[in-house]
Amino acid sequence: MEKQKLILVACGTGIATSTVVCKKVESLIKTNGINARIIQCKIAEVVGYEDDADLLVTTTISSRDYKMPVIKAVNYLTNINTDKVDLAIIEALK
Repeated sequence: MEKQKLILVACGTGIATSTVVCKKVESLIKTNGINARIIQCKIAEVVGYEDDADLLVTTTISSRDYKMPVIKAVNYLTNINTDKVDLAIIEALK
């Protein structure tokens, strides 16, 4: 059985925009049959998950680099070119 992936969804406060993005990522992984768990958090909390996470999906600008791939998901908020973000997430989780 394939190891469950850990996806972090982060914004500045871990409340507003990350909630919108989290719902879209949940739908995406379910639709594509990806075995993953999502943690919604503040960008400041990401460092605490860095060693275990497989992907960071964020709506904010990060002030540092992380060990995992980072995908900017502002497109999910604007509803423009969301397919591009979907594909990037799926590719990053392969």
